[in-house]
Amino acid sequence: MSNKIQIFDTTLRDGEQVPGCQLKTEEKVIIAKELEALGVDVIEAGFPISSPGDFLSVVELSKAIKGVTICALTRSKKEDIDVAAEALHHAKRGRIHTGIGSSDVHIKHKFKSNREQVLEQGVWAVKYAKAKGYEVEFFAEDAGRADLAFLAQLTEAVIAAGADVVNIPDTTGYCLPNLYGKRIEYLFEHVSNIHKAVISVHCHNDLGLATANTIAGLMGGARQAEVTINGIGERAGNTSLEEVAMILQVHKDLGLYTDIKSERLYDISKLVAEMMRMPVQANKAIIGANAFAHSSGIHQDGFLKHAENYEIINPSDVGVPSSSIVLTARSGRAALKHRVELLGYKVEGEELNTLYENFLVLADEKKQLENDDLHYLVANTLVLAR
Repeated sequence: MSNKIQIFDTTLRDGEQVPGCQLKTEEKVIIAKELEALGVDVIEAGFPISSPGDFLSVVELSKAIKGVTICALTRSKKEDIDVAAEALHHAKRGRIHTGIGSSDVHIKHKFKSNREQVLEQGVWAVKYAKAKGYEVEFFAEDAGRADLAFLAQLTEAVIAAGADVVNIPDTTGYCLPNLYGKRIEYLFEHVSNIHKAVISVHCHNDLGLATANTIAGLMGGARQAEVTINGIGERAGNTSLEEVAMILQVHKDLGLYTDIKSERLYDISKLVAEMMRMPVQANKAIIGANAFAHSSGIHQDGFLKHAENYEIINPSDVGVPSSSIVLTARSGRAALKHRVELLGYKVEGEELNTLYENFLVLADEKKQLENDDLHYLVANTLVLAR
């Protein structure tokens, strides 16, 4: 089994399902080109039958992007698959992503059906899509809550029908990482033809476990991760591309890798946030404003002595210009000395103590001090050589 993890980006499909984040076709093309440069393997471009806009987006991305597989989502219905195949006509490498619910909750309450009919429909959809001449990925929706024996039966059947990839989604974000990982392992142990397809993981973040579940699935044998930039997506969001890429880069002991050019992560994060009008929370892992910011005096002192005391990633590795020392009332002398020296002031001994006392008074008032505040402090409390 290869240790290369394929990155399936669904920012432009699942990510765009966030209320208020809809994009114009030309905006999708801009983001898709950046995703291609980033090194993703597959771009899910849209759900063509859902609207004329989504159909057009799949068409235009198929024309504009030639180094990455372009994927179109469908239900397991003839008209969906026909429209998707038409939209992918210009794709150098196209993929139809079709599927159906696999949990008893979905089978009974969404499809008003039974396991036998769902299995038959899934097999038919894969065969019909395969006949269109594209790669076929099958999704077993709500696999995180599906009966394991039935999920294995369904997986084996759709691989036999020609599925190139089988997606095992934790659609509702229900699973715990150890149980989701065991779910993937179970399939490798009980599906006789599983090595004829790539197993994919698609996890939602309803309980904040999307990335942890994805990593557990990859450790269990899956070789495709379905992700979005900034973790955007339906409800609480999807697995974050930047988190998966950097976890695998930091934890080389896992023996897994991607083709992601991590130094491009920060810029594409900002691009997606701006175009989708979806700000990134400050404490977001990897690309949040505070991801490489230090404000506690103890942390600042340790960081200034040796960055690896508090940073396991070099900010330049993800395209962040530099770490930052943020001055608040929790900051210590080492951080204050560092910041004023960056401004050209030399401060030692009692002068530093006096400056620090005045700094604390001002920091309590202003919460966070910037360079102008430091110039003010120096000018009004000390006479220093520059």
